[in-house]
Amino acid sequence: MLSLKLIQEQSPFVIERLKIKNFNAETLVGQILSLDEKRRSLQTRTDNQLAELNNLAKQIGQLYKEGKAAEAEGAKNQTAAIKEENRILKEEHAAAEVQLQSLLVQLPNLPYQLVPPGKTPEDNQLIRSGGKLPDAGQGLKPHWDLIAGNNLIDFELGVKLTGAGFPVYKREAARLQRALINFFLDRGIQAGYTEVQPPILVNEDSAYGTGQLPDKEGQMYRAEPEGFYLIPTAEVPVTNIFRDEILSADQLPVKYMAYTPCFRREAGSWGAHVRGLNRLHQFDKVEIVQVRHPDDSYNGLEEMVNYVESLVQSLGLPYRIIRLCGGDMGFTSAMTYDFEVYAAGQGRWLEVSSVSNFESFQANRLKLRYRDKNDKKTQLAHTLNGSALALPRIMAGLLENNQSGNEILIPQVLQPYTGFDRILL
Repeated sequence: MLSLKLIQEQSPFVIERLKIKNFNAETLVGQILSLDEKRRSLQTRTDNQLAELNNLAKQIGQLYKEGKAAEAEGAKNQTAAIKEENRILKEEHAAAEVQLQSLLVQLPNLPYQLVPPGKTPEDNQLIRSGGKLPDAGQGLKPHWDLIAGNNLIDFELGVKLTGAGFPVYKREAARLQRALINFFLDRGIQAGYTEVQPPILVNEDSAYGTGQLPDKEGQMYRAEPEGFYLIPTAEVPVTNIFRDEILSADQLPVKYMAYTPCFRREAGSWGAHVRGLNRLHQFDKVEIVQVRHPDDSYNGLEEMVNYVESLVQSLGLPYRIIRLCGGDMGFTSAMTYDFEVYAAGQGRWLEVSSVSNFESFQANRLKLRYRDKNDKKTQLAHTLNGSALALPRIMAGLLENNQSGNEILIPQVLQPYTGFDRILL
């Protein structure tokens, strides 16, 4: 959430920057400023009345001491009238606070200065690429055809048990999933991340803190009657570990990671881009989260990008790194890099990770602050996160890029985790 102070002091800047995200903020900012003025006016009137009540209380006591009972009773009646008016003003003030908050959460985060303008993925910037693309014309198969005869990933059984988008992994595919999870976690520990295992159900406060509410209710599964949400990503519980916390500056940066299943209701559409493992309602992912000092957060973002790149490189997958344009960025992000791997059997790029800096946008919702040494004043921290990595499309990339005749070769770095070096088809 953008700070009210920023909107008050730099409203033209806010409106202009949000145009990069193709968001017309002029009306909304005007409503926020108008409502804030009303709220502050109500607060001033309330404060003035309280001061008047204090003065009347002193006068009443003095009048009684002087034997002026009638005048004291008149002052008491005046006090009662002011108290009633004050009660009404407080209710109006509270209502204005709620309305103001409901408007503030509708404003997206401001894009960082390096974010390019644009409306669609075609406007994104290619930062760099790596790995070797397979030669065309090899007759490589998409992963759903590769596994069609061996039932390694059973989509039909998933439909029977739950529904579309909930596959069942079997035998070598299940072991490869587990191998990827352990490999990513071990690499994270080596890179200085603290592993945590959070709940996969969160309350509304947690979903609000990282920006899933009120923006993305339709993308999350809700568990009743408790009103909990199944997490769309480990970003939600891990970042909320720091909700309502004040960290000391010398604790920063904080680096956490977590493996969790993730759940997303988004239905997608028909076509090859949502077929097989390309888009699921339940999937596994290792997430990395950092809390950084504002002066250091973009160094942290580059560090995270380099780390995720090292994971993709170690798997030997062709990849590219893309800086998202304003129109393709998320609501809460100030800048995002997407990682895509090439799926040789499909002949297309698949997104496997997003790495984002949210600056103070989430921290403002979370009330996540830090305090510099010898400074009593607290400041909002910056939060960052990234997928490291999401498994379904990594699995698709491994299957399709490593097919060789009637077998799939396992990358060398994964073999100590799988216990085998190939999958026979």
